[in-house]
Amino acid sequence: MLPWTKLATAQIPGGDELRLMQRGEEFSIKLGSNELMNSRLGGSEEALATLACKKLEGRSRPRVLIGGLGMGFTLRAALAVFGKDAVIEVAELVPEVIDWARGPMATLYGDSLDDPRVQLIARDVGELIQAGAGRYDAILLDVDNGPEGLSRKANDRLYDHSGLATTRAALRDGGVLALWSSGPDDGFTRRLRQSGFAVNEVPVRAVGKRGGARHWIWLAVRS
Repeated sequence: MLPWTKLATAQIPGGDELRLMQRGEEFSIKLGSNELMNSRLGGSEEALATLACKKLEGRSRPRVLIGGLGMGFTLRAALAVFGKDAVIEVAELVPEVIDWARGPMATLYGDSLDDPRVQLIARDVGELIQAGAGRYDAILLDVDNGPEGLSRKANDRLYDHSGLATTRAALRDGGVLALWSSGPDDGFTRRLRQSGFAVNEVPVRAVGKRGGARHWIWLAVRS
């Protein structure tokens, strides 16, 4: 088996170091001992977009905010399922991740970053949510491995009662918050319901219909 090669590193503001790794045609982004994403395992990140889109079926000119560019799985799925009139904002905190997307991982992205529907923003997604009262039809979050600040402690504010109230305010009526996680979290489900969301919890597979590890997606609709 081919060994992993470290291509680049990047410092998360207020957090730890990311490492971009490559083995043959396979890419991995790691944080410490945790693998945050792998180019072979994008089925559940794609489901983040497709499941959210189903909740908004029939809505014209949807505005979607994606928190975390990653390897572009959620973005590419959003471009495939949302209409030609959609606006898709992608917030990425670490500028180097954007450089990786246009550099060594460009083949993964194809022409998705140049789609006219896409606005790529090098900024903390929490800041966009806080400034976006009534702006979004969907907010898709995949910035940690679940509802806690893994990549940096400051992200905890996205998942507590105050942060969920801010997210709810950023959504239009009937808008949906979709959040990816490596596993379930009953406490987070309770906080969503206490914050005024109607909640569905959906287990999904890492490689879609082909199986893989079980991941978790919350679909929380502003009721």
